[in-house]
Amino acid sequence: MVEFRGHPFYSCRNCGNPLALRKSLISKHFWAKSGQAYMFSHVTNIIVGQMEDKQLISGLFTIGGIYCSKCGEELGWKYLHAYEDRQKYKEGKFVMEISKIAKEYQ
Repeated sequence: MVEFRGHPFYSCRNCGNPLALRKSLISKHFWAKSGQAYMFSHVTNIIVGQMEDKQLISGLFTIGGIYCSKCGEELGWKYLHAYEDRQKYKEGKFVMEISKIAKEYQ
């Protein structure tokens, strides 16, 4: 379990479930269904849904939707496979919509 106490972190906006430490934030330059999204290296307290191939802005990927493990809110997706070599760095990373998460300080 990730230790969140004393560190800035992101939580589910719907139920407050802690999801990712601020230090896991890789990029603020992503887009999702509801608008801007952030990419994280590590996320916890989620469920990864079924794999699907999806054509995104930057190419074709196999992704799995990610959901809050407490309330079931859809948060974004996990990159499982990138079909283009220049996009391989995204594999294993998580994208969460900023409209679905809140930044917390404790």
